[in-house]
Formats: sequence, C-alpha cells, structure tokens
Amino acid sequence: MTVKNQKPSIDIDFFEDLTGEIPVETPPGAEDIGQRIRKIREAKGMSLESISQMTGFEVDFLDGIEKNEIQPQLGTVIKLSKALDSAFGRLVSGVGDRLYSITRKNERRTIQRSTSQKGQTHLYTYKSLAPDVKGRHMEALIVQLEESPAKEISVHAGEEFIYVLQGAVVLEIGEDKYELEPGDSAYYLSTTPHHIAAKTGQAAILAVLYEG
Repeated sequence: MTVKNQKPSIDIDFFEDLTGEIPVETPPGAEDIGQRIRKIREAKGMSLESISQMTGFEVDFLDGIEKNEIQPQLGTVIKLSKALDSAFGRLVSGVGDRLYSITRKNERRTIQRSTSQKGQTHLYTYKSLAPDVKGRHMEALIVQLEESPAKEISVHAGEEFIYVLQGAVVLEIGEDKYELEPGDSAYYLSTTPHHIAAKTGQAAILAVLYEG
C-alpha cells in the first residue's frame, strides 16, 4: 500500500469563507432522500424486495432509508438511482427546472447527512451547489467529512473529482492510500473501491460526482 503526502501548491486563503461549519438545517417543505426514493419506487410499482434483489442491499436497510432512520452515502444513492431508473441528482436534491444555475454563498440548499449502514455513525454532511439545473448528469457538492475509524468501502458506477478545501483528508483507492491537504485534488473512477474521510476531526472538500 502506498502512502503519499503532498503540500498545497496554491494560496488557499481564498477558500476560508467558502466552507466553515455546515449547519444542520433543511429548507421548509424540502423532502429528504428517503421520501424521494419511496415516492419514485411506489410510482414505479416496485417493492423493497425487488430493489433489494437489484442492488444487493438488505430490505431492512432500504426500509430504514425510506423512514429517514438511515441517511445513505452518495454511492448508495447512485446504486438506488440506477435501480429506480431515476437521475442521481433527483434523489440527492430534487428535480431542477433551469438551463443553468448561479449559486451564491448564502443560497446553498438541500443539506443532508450521511450515516453508516446501521445509522449509528455520522460520516459526512453535504450540500448541493446546483440543484436547479434540469437534466444534469453531474452533482457538485460541498462535503464536510468526519473521522471514520470503521471505514465503509464504496463501489458504484460513475466518476468523482474531489478538491480539499480545509483540513486533512485520507483517501483510499484500491490498495493505495493518500493523505491530502488543502489545495490537493483527486479524480478517480467510482468503480474502483474507495473510501474518503477526515484524517482527524473534520475536513471540507468540493466534490463533483458524475453518475455515468
């Protein structure tokens, strides 16, 4: 296993106001991911059992997501979007209706938390940066990472790009392990087993996910 450390090569002071603590709040009337998944599944006449067979997720796990007892990781949402034949962005932040999106710093919306598969450990919090674009195939997010000693490896379709904004990040891709600092970035195919977390405390990244 390879461990690499890199120093930031740019001035990162510009990003100080970009991240900070992501508050735990949801816009009034906003649906959570569990509600979106349930509505789409029921509209398609699909059972939890059929979704379980298509994704490999346990029925109890899927039921916990729909009941908002478990907040799914983004890789899990991508797998569910494939099974439901629904756009990944629709599950993450709803259906957009615009040709483009300009998002001011104080206008970021749709905050979600992600937990472990048992719903007991908080893994990260994310906020969508462009939820209003219709038919989008990428999802741009500000993600606040937590430490994750009991790491859960993610494998799913698509591609990911991450850029570290604050803190130290541990990224594992296949057999390789990297420690990333502010200014470092990574691009990888999501079909390669991967795991990302804060090295200590919390860290913030810009993440762009392409569903594929």
